[in-house]
Amino acid sequence: MTDNRSTASSIRRRTVIHGAGAVGGTVVAGGLLAACGSDGGSSSGETSAPPAESATSPAPEATTEGGATTGGGTELGPASDVQVGSGRFYESEKVIVTQPTEGTFKGFSSVCTHQGCAVSMVEDAVMICPCHGSEFSISDGAPSEGPAEQPLESREVRVDGDTIFLV
Repeated sequence: MTDNRSTASSIRRRTVIHGAGAVGGTVVAGGLLAACGSDGGSSSGETSAPPAESATSPAPEATTEGGATTGGGTELGPASDVQVGSGRFYESEKVIVTQPTEGTFKGFSSVCTHQGCAVSMVEDAVMICPCHGSEFSISDGAPSEGPAEQPLESREVRVDGDTIFLV
């Protein structure tokens, strides 16, 4: 004679273990899919942005390309490299400097407000994100073509002689 309680207990244990495995697999797969991100098809209006710096951390000391500390910021390069109606991408500083009109230089974060790609091209008086095609004004960083809906963050720049500094 067999013990029915033992058989029923064994079946329930197997069912619970199989069920837990299926739930665990679903959670892992969901996490992996979420990590892939989206191409901006969401209508929620949420955007990715780099984490904000802590208000309690001190500002970094400004240095030149050679590593020397200056009181005026980080040296980016010659102003003559930034043509009127265009701009230049400085990859190491994650910044784009534009010259919308003669003698007026503007600085913008190169981090796209859509999904954080590097806005690295300037053509026909617009800054372009190569990842999804967002376009931004060289005058104020406002988006002129989606999917980005927020402007690029402004960065303070100054020109001293023929040298551009990120302040």
